[in-house]
Amino acid sequence: MRRRTALKAPLLAAAAMTLTPVPRASADDGRWSADRAGRWYQQQDWLVGANYIAGNAVNQLEMFQPGTFDPRRIDAELRLASLAGLNTVRVFLHDLLWLQDPTGFLRRVGHVVDIASRHGIRPLFVLFDSCWDPLPALGKQPAPRPGVHNSRWVQSPGAENLDDRRYKRVLHDYVVGVLTRFRGDRRILGWDLWNEPDNPAKQYRDTERADKLALVADLLPQVFRWARSTGTIHPLTSGVWDGVWGDARLRSEIAGIQLDQSDVISFHSYDSPVGFDARISELAFTGRPLLCTEYMARSLDCTVENILPITKRRNVAAYAWGLTAGKTQTYFPWDSWDRPYATEPQPWFHDLLGRDGEPYRPAEIATIRNLTGRPRPS
Repeated sequence: MRRRTALKAPLLAAAAMTLTPVPRASADDGRWSADRAGRWYQQQDWLVGANYIAGNAVNQLEMFQPGTFDPRRIDAELRLASLAGLNTVRVFLHDLLWLQDPTGFLRRVGHVVDIASRHGIRPLFVLFDSCWDPLPALGKQPAPRPGVHNSRWVQSPGAENLDDRRYKRVLHDYVVGVLTRFRGDRRILGWDLWNEPDNPAKQYRDTERADKLALVADLLPQVFRWARSTGTIHPLTSGVWDGVWGDARLRSEIAGIQLDQSDVISFHSYDSPVGFDARISELAFTGRPLLCTEYMARSLDCTVENILPITKRRNVAAYAWGLTAGKTQTYFPWDSWDRPYATEPQPWFHDLLGRDGEPYRPAEIATIRNLTGRPRPS
């Protein structure tokens, strides 16, 4: 396929210094037993969180690149998350950040872990993502498109690197390098290895690969093996989000890999209460702890007030999308890709807190505090 951005020779040469051979498949996948996963989950408080990207970042690259990484803002926003009653956040990383500067990138990730820990919050880190723009590029990121939901979010790895055999070594070292650095750090909750790996990103039909699903289906099991090779104390997961999950005859190949490989089962649901509860029941066959790593779409009747009580009753972790209204503009709904909004929608689609840090809907924060037993701070 036509490549928009080629790997710069100095970058690839620098990364090559840390490269190690990519391991072949192993017969023993090292997956946690259901009993071990259950014991791990019993040791956790009820996990209630949000998907988090700093309000001044348009995507994963802008959040973590050296010129735009803003620990002061992250500290302020995670403090607000804690005050809202949250005890975990889901944070997205990117392979190009590792390629750019492995040492500096790990230092910045560690800084986020330090900040989160001070506020009693444990991050669930996402390593790869198949959503939105297939052609990520390092450097200054473009401004958000006016009135459009998550208009500059980027895939990881990008389309041009999915079948690059040489770049696979970079991906391997990224996974192994990040997990090795933090494999014993109990301040981290876990590793979400690939967000929506079978998302076709239809909004980018001109640049999305036609063979993406086949390439991801080949790569995803390898990512699980690379992660397990580090001996991390944290559970691994990758969340199912579409199609049928409960019937092995009907589920997709990639969903099957996710369900067969994950230590704890994660899923996404923006359904109304009845549909959401049914999705939980559909995953009961796994016998493993469940984490809903994405929910909340107010205009679809998927709200804090009607979903969070279900997750508490069913003992399921829950992460709203997202924490603060910022440059990702996820308060606009998905249909803004087809028809950009001239004004902010009412209600907002996503996001718990406004730009000033005040709750968008105080009743939502009250619900979180009441259900978690974390009283309003004085």
